[in-house]
Amino acid sequence: MSDKKVILDQVLEGLMRRYRERVPDVAAILDTMVREGLIGHAAGIENDHIAFRSLGVPHLGIASLEKIFLHLGYVRRDPYYFAAKKLNAFWYAPPEPHLPRIFLSELRVPELPERSREVVYRYTQTIAADPVDRLDLDDAAAIDRFLHSGNWPVPSWEDYALLAADSEYASWAIYNRYYLNHFTISVHNLPAGYNTVADFNRFLEEHGFVLNDSGGKIKVSPDGGLLQSSTVARMVTAEFSGGKRAEIPGSYVEFAERRVLPEFAQLPASAIRREHRREGFEAGNADKIFESTFASQTGRRAD
Repeated sequence: MSDKKVILDQVLEGLMRRYRERVPDVAAILDTMVREGLIGHAAGIENDHIAFRSLGVPHLGIASLEKIFLHLGYVRRDPYYFAAKKLNAFWYAPPEPHLPRIFLSELRVPELPERSREVVYRYTQTIAADPVDRLDLDDAAAIDRFLHSGNWPVPSWEDYALLAADSEYASWAIYNRYYLNHFTISVHNLPAGYNTVADFNRFLEEHGFVLNDSGGKIKVSPDGGLLQSSTVARMVTAEFSGGKRAEIPGSYVEFAERRVLPEFAQLPASAIRREHRREGFEAGNADKIFESTFASQTGRRAD
């Protein structure tokens, strides 16, 4: 295994370890899958992709964050544009087919209302150079620390609430920074009866998990090849500057079904590999998945 492969494995492990600690639904879903016999152990799932949110301001955003993953072998692929949510995004193909894809999005801060632009710029104005440029990208521990620490101060509750009124993506990103927004279980690799998003959604709801219903519980690409769903983010206790504590949306879990491409439909199931399935993402699906952290969805949870 090359040094970069070792570093990447360590970075991904660090991301997932902290994500599991912070998102109770991860362990709850995996434990339920093991208990019900869908998988033999928690590591027995394929992680379709992981996602990060960022702020599109000088020295930050996608152009900064992607440097870490490009250095470790990822390749930038298709761009996406979200007009109403004021977001740009790219997805990145991994250096090895068993590794997760990466989806990076950023807020188009200049398009926010003036009051929210002022808040974002006030917190980020001291960043005079790209912080990733000072990072040793061959040091997994340094990358892990960077992805789980802030480049700007913890916001006040008042600033967080103001941002949330204009852009719930902005408020999530200003507080949570580069914590994983979600990871994604590839349901098409699960046993029959659970290997479609429709079947897996039923399984989840039978066990009490609350699903994002924005645009319908199943988000389907126009070509029918990519189906996605997600849990609703659980609320977490956040401490803001000045000591105020409040419940805010944390991260969530996503589920993806990538159907076999028509040209490979005759392959036996045992021969199907990742390259035979629908690749990439779909802006229409992602637009609704983003809302897994929005109040319209988190308000549906009883916990």
